[in-house]
Amino acid sequence: MRSASRDARAGTVSRAAPAPRPTRGRRPRARRAPPLALLVPALAGAALLITPLAALVAAAPWADLPRLATSPEVVQALGLSLRTATVATAACMLVGVPLGWVLARGDLPGLGVLRALVTVPLVLPPVVGGVALLMLLGRRGLLGRHLDAWFGVTLPFTPAAVVVAQAFVALPFLVVSVEGTLRATDPAVEDAAATLGAGRWYVVRRVTLPRVAPGIAAGAVLCFARALGEFGATLTFAGSFPGTTRTMPLAIALALERDPDAAVALSLVLVALSLAVLVALRGRWVGGVRA
Repeated sequence: MRSASRDARAGTVSRAAPAPRPTRGRRPRARRAPPLALLVPALAGAALLITPLAALVAAAPWADLPRLATSPEVVQALGLSLRTATVATAACMLVGVPLGWVLARGDLPGLGVLRALVTVPLVLPPVVGGVALLMLLGRRGLLGRHLDAWFGVTLPFTPAAVVVAQAFVALPFLVVSVEGTLRATDPAVEDAAATLGAGRWYVVRRVTLPRVAPGIAAGAVLCFARALGEFGATLTFAGSFPGTTRTMPLAIALALERDPDAAVALSLVLVALSLAVLVALRGRWVGGVRA
């Protein structure tokens, strides 16, 4: 009788306490107020970045902004910037994704030196990059003189030179993003696919690339934004010819000498475009990764 009553009470308890349901996803991390020693310099850093943009907005000639932003020169420069930045980003994707993969997963001698050289354009003054491109691809450059003599191809001061200059300064953003994403991805799934008989190219195409796609997309968007705002290397290597090589940043620099209000208006257009690109990046990819 006692054992039967114990079994009955145990059954009652088990029915009264159902098994906990599995939770979906990860619980959001609790947010805490930062310490004052971090909050003060953080606000100072934010002010350093935001107040110049606020000053730009305050100085904008809002009444004349539609007229200035839709002038033929601005439309021409903006169209050229968008076209060349798109082509430069596509070229960077073609070589940057494999380069990031090699840096993250390759087993080759000298990878540390290669990584340092690849990231040099991140800290190199853009004008120096333009001079380096001239020394390589100019009519008397290391490679350019052969292109001119053998094929009659001259790159400097052409739209192709704009693309090359933009790709030179923007490629490291894509490579660093792809390499960081690959390093943060556990290769165990790829190893499992390989042990099940999948070929190396199949693993890269069907396992690795889908897993690192958000990082690749983020790097591509940053690459596009950097190419869109390139100034120094473009001016040095491609010049500033209307309709041919004068991109939006070059048009802003020229307008600053003639009409400061026009320069402010064009700067606002470029800032708005860059913000739209970055907001699209965060909303679609950063949020998706966190989810």
